[in-house]
Amino acid sequence: MEYTKTSWKIDPDSEINREILVANLGNIGYESFTETGEYIEAYIVSRDFSQEGLSDLFPEDFTLFKSSYTYEIIPDQNWNEVWEKNYFQPLMIADRCLIRAPFHTDYPKAEYELIIEPAMAFGTGNHETTSLMISAILNQDLIGKSVLDMGCGTGILSILASQRGAESITGIDIDRWAINSTIENAAINGIKNLQIIEGGVEAIPQKTFDIIYANIQRNILLKDMPGYVNALKTGGELIMSGFYISDLESIKSRAEELGIQFLRSDQNNTWVAAQFIRIN
Repeated sequence: MEYTKTSWKIDPDSEINREILVANLGNIGYESFTETGEYIEAYIVSRDFSQEGLSDLFPEDFTLFKSSYTYEIIPDQNWNEVWEKNYFQPLMIADRCLIRAPFHTDYPKAEYELIIEPAMAFGTGNHETTSLMISAILNQDLIGKSVLDMGCGTGILSILASQRGAESITGIDIDRWAINSTIENAAINGIKNLQIIEGGVEAIPQKTFDIIYANIQRNILLKDMPGYVNALKTGGELIMSGFYISDLESIKSRAEELGIQFLRSDQNNTWVAAQFIRIN
């Protein structure tokens, strides 16, 4: 899939101002972000890129900071190779789960070991939302459960769910590179109970699941949540991340409208993972 990268500079440059910029870009469809020195790099599928949309990114009376950007087309490429060369280091989460690449040779032992060929910014555990989701999975009883992993990315959540005893897992993603990445990583980790489907919420099979994971951008969660709820068994759990603490109330409100009850949330920096249960 072809992406467009926008490279942003802001003045004054601060952590909170960077978070505001990223949040606004996320609200209009930007999927992943990296910080390289003075620049914030944001990626969006090229068919969704719009300079007109960026001109309206902030209201006319916005004065917290000034921003400027350049953009370039990133051809369809193997993101695994990009991240292998530049970003991915072994990572331990909650002192229990090690995430590493096949090419790593120096790493600690752990209760769970996930071998992941890295891909773009999400799915290697380095992003706060992936780390939050992994921590949530480590605290769940998955023995014999059916799991749906929406926006499966590299397959990292599906693989851990299988290692934790899930009976069956279905992974769904709209991105062909993500699908290929999940297939590859499942094979590397010896996972045999994972079905992988290309598509969005419309691709969810006509069945219900004990547990659903969705680590996706806020607007997509709000739009697709009815599909998740329809696919969730009574008493089933839905764990969502990919949004900021400032977005939690809108996520909780939408969930309440759909009849799922808020259980808890966990925070990492300004990012949140929220857990819900279907009560009827």
